[in-house]
Parts: sequence; structure tokens; C-alpha cells
Amino acid sequence: MNAERDLSPLAPSVVRALNDKLYEKRKVAALEIEKLVREFVAQNNTTQIKHVIQILAQEFALSQHPHSRKGGLIGLAACSIALGKDSGLYLKELIEPVLTCFNDADSRLRYYACEALYNIVKVARGSVLPHFNVLFDGLSKLAADPDPNVKSGSELLDRLLKDIVTESNQFDLVGFIPLLRERIYSNNQYARQFIISWILVLESVPDINLLDYLPEILDGLFQILGDNSKEIRKMCEVALGEFLKEIKKNPSSVKFAEMANILVIHCQAADDLIQLTAMCWMREFIQLAGRVMLPYSSGILTAVLPCLSYDDRKKNIKEVANVCNQSLMKLVIPEDDEMDEAKQLMTLPAEPTSEESLSKPEAVASCSLDASGDSNFSSSSVFTVTSSERIQVTLNLDGIVQVLDCHLHDTSIGMMTRIAVLKWLYHLYIKTPRKMFRHTDSLFPILLRTLSDESDEVILKDLEVLAEIASSPAGQTEEAQGPSDGSDARTGPVELHVPARAGQLSTSGTRGLECSPSSPTMNSYFYKFMINLLKRFSSERKLLENRGAFIIRQLCLLLNAENIFHSMADILLREEDLKFASTMVHTLNTILLTSSELFQLRNQLKDLKTPESRNLFCCLYRSWCHNPVTTVSLCFLTQNYKHAYDLIQKFGDLEVTVDFLTEVDKLVQLIECPIFTYLRLQLLDVKNNPYLIKALYGLLMLLPQSSAFQLLSHRLQCVPNPELMQTTDSTKASTSFKRTPASNIDYTELLQHFEKVQNKHLEARHQRAGRAEQLDRRVVL
Repeated sequence: MNAERDLSPLAPSVVRALNDKLYEKRKVAALEIEKLVREFVAQNNTTQIKHVIQILAQEFALSQHPHSRKGGLIGLAACSIALGKDSGLYLKELIEPVLTCFNDADSRLRYYACEALYNIVKVARGSVLPHFNVLFDGLSKLAADPDPNVKSGSELLDRLLKDIVTESNQFDLVGFIPLLRERIYSNNQYARQFIISWILVLESVPDINLLDYLPEILDGLFQILGDNSKEIRKMCEVALGEFLKEIKKNPSSVKFAEMANILVIHCQAADDLIQLTAMCWMREFIQLAGRVMLPYSSGILTAVLPCLSYDDRKKNIKEVANVCNQSLMKLVIPEDDEMDEAKQLMTLPAEPTSEESLSKPEAVASCSLDASGDSNFSSSSVFTVTSSERIQVTLNLDGIVQVLDCHLHDTSIGMMTRIAVLKWLYHLYIKTPRKMFRHTDSLFPILLRTLSDESDEVILKDLEVLAEIASSPAGQTEEAQGPSDGSDARTGPVELHVPARAGQLSTSGTRGLECSPSSPTMNSYFYKFMINLLKRFSSERKLLENRGAFIIRQLCLLLNAENIFHSMADILLREEDLKFASTMVHTLNTILLTSSELFQLRNQLKDLKTPESRNLFCCLYRSWCHNPVTTVSLCFLTQNYKHAYDLIQKFGDLEVTVDFLTEVDKLVQLIECPIFTYLRLQLLDVKNNPYLIKALYGLLMLLPQSSAFQLLSHRLQCVPNPELMQTTDSTKASTSFKRTPASNIDYTELLQHFEKVQNKHLEARHQRAGRAEQLDRRVVL
């Protein structure tokens, strides 16, 4: 710059001093400028004041020469001091050139700019608030300055500005939020520290309600929470903690819905602190907002369910996630099954877009975000609303079921997560059966596959869900209770016996979370379930061997045992795989004879007093014929001793194998068990039970000289001599053991059916043997 240029009203000596490289000379020039401006203020000569400021800005502060820029900065500060309270009229002209120097490459010049702005702000005080955004923007850059002197100077200016904002009630929060939302995504540690410090200050000012704008900055706060600096993480924790306290105090003014998806994202964070903090917020949101959170249920479940299988290293996250899961489940009520989506009074805003809630979009799976339903403050919330304000919420069941289905298909998820998924499905079938049955066809295959799970707890929960599907009145259709696929077509519907039980006809909507799913009603899914369960046993023989009895016994507790045995027997009657049919019949027979869960059914079959019991016997008998020994044991159970003897007579025509003799051995062991106590007592009445004794001798003759042979032989040796047993009360004694044969049962036809089935088994064995022989010949050749 030419120092001799006419820059009046500045004297040439002042101009030269401003351009000098020595700070002392520039300071003297600044004092002269201060004196000159004071005179103009006294004269109210605004034109000259503006002219001086313009010269200092254009000719000095924005000059290409570094010393001139330094002179311009100190001159502008001098002008501000001279203007005093009137400096607010010229702040734009004073601040802009100084802020430009914040970007200077020379660190010393950036420091002088910081010093100059400090003096300007100190004089103007509250008058700088209209220019707060540009000041904040400049300071946020200086906070990350590499020079420690510049950073120190910016901190002094920062504290001054915070004092001004704290003591003022004219801060423009609305205008500031967009800038805060932008700068909060800075990756620089010092910039992040600067941002958090300002958020803490604004949150502490009573007149500034930052909570209204929390959705704008919440995502950025969680991003900062993952910073590498412990100090910054701690500051961010404090800030989030203050916001959460404020939310608990004033839940009615919180925009829960706008922040729900932000929390869903960060509940899935890899950083433990972020995930735990977000999960704690989610817990509070669900408990405070209540059903307002329902439209976001699928996203919440996507985030929460995997956490339930965490180990002790993430115990805190697991515990909070469990509370979230339980609280969310309680929000689903029976009214959700009846709610008509077309009658919504009002809808919540749709999912917040990245521009509205997240300045930086996150890559999130499509099933993790969900706000397609309507939402509202309900009476279940902590804060209450009047009836005129109450808005209905629609449960987005499709999204929830999709998430649950995804987790069931994921073989990598932990046991506790699978259990939680099944609990959710069961709860939804109890609370919203009508809507849930729309998804049953898609859920049914995976529920059946889950029966092969390694965990007994998972299988138990899975059976509860399947039992509820099979027994819920909502699953009843007008179709016949038979299979839907042609391969299992039946000649007629199975006749299911439904005992009348008082107190079990209540609607599913009134059941609680832990209520038993047992119901006397068998719907159109029951028979389908039985068919597919047997198919599963047929295709997975290990499942049948290891868990078959366990599964069937549990189903007998959850459903009607008679219906289960009746339907399975009916299905096995048409089973083409005769080997599987024999194995399955043996399994069912063992369960029938030994399980405490089947006590009532055994008593029902023992006497055959009712048409239903006789019908059940005939149905079981026809399928039990796939296994000769189980057929005899069924006759023993039902006290059909003559027919048992007739069957044993037919055993001479059968192929006696090691497996056959092993089963006879097991039957002998069973006869010695408490279940057949009544049978052993009937041996005392030789006169009225001759066929029982003959049948037992028949078994004895079938057995080789083994431990079972010795056991049965010793038992038969204890049968008393009929002559010795005669007493004066012999008539009464005979009557006590005498049993009237069951009427309406054609035992001749049953015997013919037995022979027919055994012939089929014989042919099948011969075919298998032939194929094996052919295979051996091929191997030899």
C-alpha cells in the first residue's frame, strides 16, 4: 500500500503507523483513530464514522500486505472502543473483515484477529447476538486451530460470548439450530469439544428451550459420543444425561416420534457406550411415550432382540434391552386386533428423513426403520391427554412379523433371542389373533423347523406358539379340518373329541402374557400341524429319536391329548413309509403307556365305557397294527385280553426278528410297572381272566431264555390255583374282577385289519431285502 495516499480523515502519519511492522507504532496509530472516532461520535457524524471503518476494512484489514492487515485489525478494535454503546450500529462493518482474517495463513494474524474481535464483542455485548451465527461459525474454526496461541485467544472470546448469551433473553435459537446441526458432524476433536460446550451452555439457560430442537442434533450427539477422546465422550455423556433429565420432567413436550428412528440406529452401534446410552434412551422413551412408540416397533425389535443374547461382557446392554423388549410387548393390547385403520383420527409424521433428523445418512436395513403406522399419546403414557386429544395408534403388525421371521431364519442368533422372538409371536397370537392369522401360512414352516433347535427352552416356546395357532378360535375356517395338499388327502374329516371344560371358553384377548395356550377348541390348523409334525419326524429321524417323545408330551399338556393321538393315528393309517409308521407307532405307544401327562387318557381307554373312548380305541388300533407288539400292549391297556390272545396266536405267522423280540422284552418290563398294576391284580381272578393268562403265556413262549423270560415266568408262577382261590364270597370276588366286553366293536374285523397290515409290512421287508441283495451283487461285480 502507498502510505502517501490520501486516506482522509486518517492523517498520513496514522496511515504510515498502521502499515508499520512494529506493534508499538500500530498501537499508537490505533489510539489516534480512537480519538478521531470519539470526535465524530460527539459530532454525531455517522458518515465519517462509516468512512473510517470502510478505510480500515478495505485498505488495511483486507489488504494483501500482512502488516497492513494487522494495522487494520487493531484500528477496527479502536473504532469499536471509541463507539462504545453505539458500536452496535456498525457491527456488520466491524465484524466481517475481522472474521475474514480468521482464515489467514499467518497464525500471528489469526491471533490479532481474535484479539480484535474480542474487543469488539466486549464493547457491544448483547448487540452482537444478531450476528451470533457468523461469530459461532468463525469460532468453531478457530477451536480446531493448530496454533496454541490462536486456540487460547479463541477460548477467551468463546467464554465472553457464552457469558453474553447466558445473560441475554434475546438469543435466536431458531436461527442457530441449522448451523449447530451442520457443525455437530465435525470430526475434529477440538471442534466437537467446542460444540458440546455450547450445547451444555444453551441447555443450562432457563429461557432457551433446546429440548424442542433435540431431534435436530440428537444423531450428531451420539456420533460425538463415539469420539476417541475420553474427555469429549464424558462431556457428551453429561449433555445427553441433561437432556434425558429434561425429557423425564416434561414428557408432554417431547417429540418422541421424531427421535425414535435415530435411537434405533444407534442401538445397533458397534461402540458399547453409544449402544448402551441409546438403549437407555429407548427404554425411557417406551416407558414415557407409551403407544406413541408402537409404529416404530419393528425397528426397535431389530435393535433390541440381538442384544438379548449378549454375554456377561455386555451385561448392562443386555439388561436394558430386556426391559425395552418387555415394555414394548406390554404396549400391544387386544384393541389392536379390532382397530380399523381407515378410522384413524390423525397420523403421526412419517419417518424422519435424513434432512430432517440426520444430517449424515446412515446405512440401515430396511426392516430396522418403521413408522408407517399412526401414532399418538395414549392413556397408558406417563403424561395424560384429554379425550378430545386422544389419537389412535395403528400397530404395524406386518413390519413386526417380518422382523421376527427374519430373526427366526437367522441361524447365528443366540438362544435368548430366539426365545424372545417366540414369546413375541405367542403374545401377538394372544392379543391380536385375527391379524396374526394372516401371517400364519408364512410363519408355519419356520416354526416347524424350529422344533429341531438344540435348546429345550426354545422348543417349549415354539410348541406354545404352535399350540396357540392350532387351538385359537381365530384360526377356525369354514374348510374341513384336513390337509390342504393333495398328497395327504383324506377320505373324511377326522372326528375330534372336544371335552367341555368350564372356564376355558374365555376369549383370547383376556389372557395375560404368561397364560397357558391350552384351549378346547381345535381349528383348521390343528390337523395341518399334526400332518407336518409327522412329516418332520419322518424326514428327521434323529429329531424323532432325541426329541420326539418330549415334543409330543408337551403338546399333550398344551392341547387335548385325545385329539393329538386320534389325529396322528388317523394320519399314520395312510402312511406309505411303513418302517416310519412302525417306529412312530412304537413312540406314541411308549408315551401313552409311560407318560404322566397321559394319565387321564389311559383311564379313558382302560374301561372303554363311552362311545368316544371306543371310537378312539378303534382309531388307535388300526394304526397300532403297524407294530404287532404295540397292538398287544394297547389291548392289555384296554383290557381286551381275548383279542390280545388272538393277536399273539397270529405272531406265529410273522417274521420273528431281533427287533421284534426286543419289543416283546420291553413289553414284559412294562407289565411289571405301576401302570399295569390293575392287570397284575386281575391275575388273582383266574376264572374270569383266562385269556389274560393265556396271552401272557403266549408272550412267554415267544421269548427266548432271557431275563425277560425269567421275569414273566416268575410272575406267572405266582398265579394262584383256581381251586384254592374259591371262598364263600367267590361270586362277589368274580364280579369285582369281571369286565363286560365293550359293545359295538367288531373284533373280527380288527383282527383282519391286523393281518392285512402285517402282510404289507412283510412285502415291504422282502422288497427292501431284494434291493439290498441287488446292491450287494453290484458291489461284488
